[in-house]
Amino acid sequence: MSAYLFLLGGLAIMIVCGNLLVTGSVQLARYFKISTLVVGLTVVAYGTSTPEIFIGVRATLDGSHDIALGNVIGSNFANIGFILAIVAIILPIPIRNKSLGKDMAIMFGVTVLLLVFGLSGGVISRLEGIFFLLILIIYTVWLVRKSRKNSKDEVIPKPTIKPFVAVLMILVSFVGLYYGSGWFVDGARKLATAWGVSERVIGISIVAVGTSAPELIVSLIAIFKKEADLSIGNIIGSNFFNIVGVLGITAVVSPITITDGALFLNDMAWLFGISIALLLTMLPISRGIISRRESAVLLLIFAIYMFTLYR
Repeated sequence: MSAYLFLLGGLAIMIVCGNLLVTGSVQLARYFKISTLVVGLTVVAYGTSTPEIFIGVRATLDGSHDIALGNVIGSNFANIGFILAIVAIILPIPIRNKSLGKDMAIMFGVTVLLLVFGLSGGVISRLEGIFFLLILIIYTVWLVRKSRKNSKDEVIPKPTIKPFVAVLMILVSFVGLYYGSGWFVDGARKLATAWGVSERVIGISIVAVGTSAPELIVSLIAIFKKEADLSIGNIIGSNFFNIVGVLGITAVVSPITITDGALFLNDMAWLFGISIALLLTMLPISRGIISRRESAVLLLIFAIYMFTLYR
């Protein structure tokens, strides 16, 4: 019974805090004249990925490397095949921003880098973690500077609340999302442990979907608020941050050992596959739309992968 209470309580907190995060982020973006897409790719995406950071660091320090790595791979897979698919099935997502193509390419690039690091030596070292963090810093600075430069050509609505209030809303939402997702994952772990599955399976499925719950709540709220760029930017930005931010910080604290190279390669192949499927649904960039039919295909891929884990 306690496991279900943790699940429901965590979900309720994430719904409230997800609304705070979207509202505060959009208002802050308008104040600094930064596009909503950039806020989705940075502030919102990084914020909703904070649970993965704490879980990754805690897992590696406890020697549960499969949970730390599986959580990131599974979260990225769930962000596309479950989170984005569910959102687009409820309300199709229009793709209007041409820069999404570049952001997708960067997401692919760091995914390839993760594969290379993972296969070379069977461990993601501190040096590789530092390299991930450097990529994160450079990319974030580039995004913000580009957005400020292009803001002269964009019509950005004026903020309706004060910057201090917006920042406070974001900070409160971060704390709530961390604790809410933590409760959610704790409940999920108790259920998963009772099923007798491996740490890798727990990390890729239960923990990953649990820590991706903030992305689901935020993306749903964003799409209902007609902030499509924030919704899709949150997914792409979260996938990018999960690799360079979450794994970067985790590896710096404690190197991540890959216990089974074959299983790692298999999981990465599934991640590449669904990422390519997402790109195909977005083409042509700036005139496309992620429809319900295409989202159903993404959801089907996700379901098949989950089935292979538990068969």
